Formats: sequence, C-alpha cells, structure tokens
Amino acid sequence: MMLTRRTFLEAAALGGAASLHAAPAKMPMRTLGRTGVRVSVLGFGCGSRFLSYKDADEAIAALHRALELGINYVDTAASYGNGRSEEWVGRALQGRQGFFLATKVNARKADAAMRIIEAGIKRLGRNPDLIHIHGLGDDQDLAAIEAADGVLNLLYKLREQKVCRFIGVTCHADPAVLKTALERHDFDCTQMALNAARIGQASPAVFGSGGSFEELALPVALRKKMGVTAMKIFAQDKLAGAAPAEMLIRYSMSLPVACAVIGMPKLEHLEFNAQLAHNFRPLSPSQMRELSERLAGRRAQWNRFFRHHVDA
Repeated sequence: MMLTRRTFLEAAALGGAASLHAAPAKMPMRTLGRTGVRVSVLGFGCGSRFLSYKDADEAIAALHRALELGINYVDTAASYGNGRSEEWVGRALQGRQGFFLATKVNARKADAAMRIIEAGIKRLGRNPDLIHIHGLGDDQDLAAIEAADGVLNLLYKLREQKVCRFIGVTCHADPAVLKTALERHDFDCTQMALNAARIGQASPAVFGSGGSFEELALPVALRKKMGVTAMKIFAQDKLAGAAPAEMLIRYSMSLPVACAVIGMPKLEHLEFNAQLAHNFRPLSPSQMRELSERLAGRRAQWNRFFRHHVDA
C-alpha cells in the first residue's frame, strides 16, 4: 500500500531530524538563471501551508529553522491570507540578511497592482528581490497583463527604479499561455507547475492531451536564461499517496530548475525535506519517465482541477 505524503514525511523525519539538528549538511545551491543569484535547491513556500501554523510565532519559528538549515529562497504573495503571509515573513526576516525574497501581485491593472505592492513592502519591511505577476491564466488574462495600463508595464518601471531587482510571472493553469508570455516579454524569472505528473495541457478543449509545462514553457525559459523555480511539487496534495514523497521532490529537483518551492506546514516536513535536499541525488531520465508514466492515469482529472485552481 502506498504511503500518504503525511505518514511518509513524519516517519522519515523521526530518523532524520536529530542528525539535522546535530550537524546539518551543506544545502546545495544553484544559480537563478540570468539573475546570477545563488539560491537553495529547496525553497520555503509561504502560502496556505505556511498559514496553517496555528499562530504567527509558530510560523516565524519555522521560517527561522528553514534559514538555519540553509534555505535562502523565501516565496510569499500579497494574496496569501490577504497579506498575512507577507506580514509573518516580514516579522521573521526582520534584521536578517542572506536570503532571496520573492513576492507576487495578482492585480492586472497597474494602479491596483501598485497599491498592493506598496502595502506589501510595508508588511515585509523591505523591498523584495523579485516580484512575480501571480497566477497567469488564459489568453484573455495575458492580454490584460499586457495592456498599456496593465501590471507588466508597471513591473518594468519598478525594476528600472530599483524597487525590485527582478520581475517574473507564475503559472499553473496553462503551459501554452505561459510559453507565449515568456516568448514575448523580458522576464528575469518564472515559476511554473513542474511535477512528476506533468500536469498541464496545451489546449483547454482537450484535457490530458500532453503539452505540459516541462515540455512547452520550460524550454523557452531556459533558452532565454530565465531563473526557473518549480511549484506544485505535490500538485496541491493531489499526488499525495500516488508516489513516495521523496520521489516527487527528487523529480522536480532533477529538472533544470534553480529551486523547488514547497510549502511545509509542520517542522517534521521541513526537517525531512531539508535532509533530502542536503543529500540530493538526481533521478535518472529513465526513473523520471517511469514515475511520470505511473501517474499518467489521472492526469486529465488533475488538469481539470488546476485549470480552475486559484493560488491564494
């Protein structure tokens, strides 16, 4: 019987947590594309899993522990908890250096986006290194982003004005739309759904027909030397129990990405994932192919979910 993600992580953590506290290995670092910044192969996701800690003190302690373990990529968004994630992250990072901070803005009009970014900077207590356009959807959404009064032109200005060092776009809904966005525009970074199930389809009319982020959008990002981060490693827990957690994480880390961003709602999850990163061994191409084929049976169902999933 397959282990669930929760039982697998908790069982594995029992054997690994003590050694991590005693003498943690060095966290592997990779270059975030043309930014030139070195980031940890494991990123700390500050979305719904971060907000599931019972209070701010627990969440802040978890982020502090992540930094101790060598994680330096911190990923938040204005829409996570209506600003609560940015507030907790800001408190956790107060007075600290040596990390890379990414946040996201989901407004499509420049005026609204600017208000959100200004409020986010106040919550964070600093300017972020990277601002992503959050959750690119369909062709109409891309058109709204590209409009003269859209958020993309605002981010170009903010990068030029050094409000942020880098700009990017995230997407988990449609790899073909992300591919188009990356081809057209001057993004420094992108974050996309890169998991062993290869969730994503080129045509909204044909679910599960292929054309994943790995096949369509990732090659464009690499060709343009963008910094790529992987998200939805567990496909919003849709893959929990479908394959061992270790294999799912290793799959995403084995791709040509700088960082795999994972939400870790318990300290034992954090300890296990950090240990895995410290001792990371890439999967072979045949192992990756076999794992993807094993998960292919329910891909159409997962695609339907992600086409309408809001990352908040």
